[in-house]
Amino acid sequence: MISSAAATFARRARGTVNASRVATPTIGAVRNLNVHEYISMEIMNKHGIATPKNFVATTPEEAEKIYTTMMNTPGKPLKDVVIKAQVLSGGRGLGTFKNGFKGGVHMVTKKGQAGYMASQMLGQELVTKQAPNGIICQKVLLMDRMYARNEMYLSILMDRAAGGPLLVGSPKGGTSIEDVAKTNPELIFTEAVDINVGLTPEAANRMATNIGLEAGTDSHAKAVTLITNLYAMFLKCDCTQVEVNPLTETPDGDVVVCDAKVNFDDNAAFRQKEIFERRDFSQEDAREVEAAKYDLNYIGLDGNIGCMVNGAGLAMSTMDIINIKGGKPANFLDVGGGANEKQIQKAFELLDADDSVEAILVNIFGGIMKCDIIANGVCKAAQEIGMKKPIVIRLTGTNADLASKIIEESPFKMILATDLEDAAEKAVGVAEIVKQANKIKVGLTFGNL
Repeated sequence: MISSAAATFARRARGTVNASRVATPTIGAVRNLNVHEYISMEIMNKHGIATPKNFVATTPEEAEKIYTTMMNTPGKPLKDVVIKAQVLSGGRGLGTFKNGFKGGVHMVTKKGQAGYMASQMLGQELVTKQAPNGIICQKVLLMDRMYARNEMYLSILMDRAAGGPLLVGSPKGGTSIEDVAKTNPELIFTEAVDINVGLTPEAANRMATNIGLEAGTDSHAKAVTLITNLYAMFLKCDCTQVEVNPLTETPDGDVVVCDAKVNFDDNAAFRQKEIFERRDFSQEDAREVEAAKYDLNYIGLDGNIGCMVNGAGLAMSTMDIINIKGGKPANFLDVGGGANEKQIQKAFELLDADDSVEAILVNIFGGIMKCDIIANGVCKAAQEIGMKKPIVIRLTGTNADLASKIIEESPFKMILATDLEDAAEKAVGVAEIVKQANKIKVGLTFGNL
């Protein structure tokens, strides 16, 4: 999947963007809904965008019935059908299920295969480069095989460098667009769209030509219509990204979306209720789902030092200094500037329940919320849930001295830090102590003394 940074990389390689304007990905309060491929195709069909005929199955028996009776006509030669695992991860075709079955995308050419392949996918976790821990497959998509004259790439995304929607296309589809950007940047074309003007016919025509279709042909005209409809869908559905790879030109001259990924802005959930009702929480990190219920911004990482911070910028700098001091953050957790006791308690519950967390660093700047109020909330939450992990805490800002006194007098003992550097050093040090103790199976007790 192409990112804003990847699109910028492509333009920069072609000399069309200043290096100082390169967009960099950020971690923060942005959460975008990602839906399954079959849902993306349904939404596209509603907006006049052609896709192969397809059906969804939840059992092996249903998959076999779809192949033999709905995608084929009894008494006639069987048509080839593609079966795809419906998981929210790229690289499905090269993935491996934990039961040993290889590949999340296969061709069905004869009776019995659809049911067998579905039985190997459904209820199993697919391991991919994007999902190294595996992600559960609960549905499979069966779709007509499309024979391609050309495979192209097309996407629309919100791009910081462009200051609005950016149309990205390439005549080299069916492969990783990031790889194309690195090896053949001249094959990636972009069209920045003025959000106030919209996608112009001239821009749609240029993109159809740039992705390899000859102007004046039926295929070119159909691609222009598809691009126009895709942009209309992008706006109407509050999308943050629409990606088609491959966009296929058939021998008959049709232009068809053969694989689609669509992301939606979570801030638009109130007006896109029908789409957001189809969110598949089983595909998301359970911790992130739980955190979102309390308006906490949580992203799981692979370190051993849990972080609880108020403010995305402060959270980023906290994670940076942990790395500088030789540690690894276990998460990004921003409780926000106006966190209440319930939010702080839930934040601690998430960190305490995470087996990978060996120490917790609380880094709070008292601005909107005074430090003493936060300190009281932290102490109360730690006691109520019976925290078992060591906590290093750094508080600065309004009423910081009073907050330090509250922490020192609390029955639940925490390690006070004088500044962020001191806090990071102490967190990394105590995490290492816990790690070594766990190795030799020596019990350590932290908290109430």
